[in-house]
Amino acid sequence: MPIAVVPVLIGVALAPMVKRLARPVLRGAVKTSVGIAYEVKQAASEVGEEITDLSAEIVAEMAAKREPAPVATKKNALKPGGRAAKAKPAQ
Repeated sequence: MPIAVVPVLIGVALAPMVKRLARPVLRGAVKTSVGIAYEVKQAASEVGEEITDLSAEIVAEMAAKREPAPVATKKNALKPGGRAAKAKPAQ
């Protein structure tokens, strides 16, 4: 019998037993990795929500600090031709 045949015969004989033993181990590993992936996904979602809330707060603060937009009056209205009238310095 050639040397390579012996390991093949041992593998064929032991395959059903290895399959029965390895399946629960493999199932547990997959179950654990799916659970970890779910937790990471949930944590990333929470972080994204926190960043969205934080950016909304910052935008609101910046909007509150800005001066109101200037209102058009006769003094600063556009002349015919699209140019703004020269503003006189305040005294």
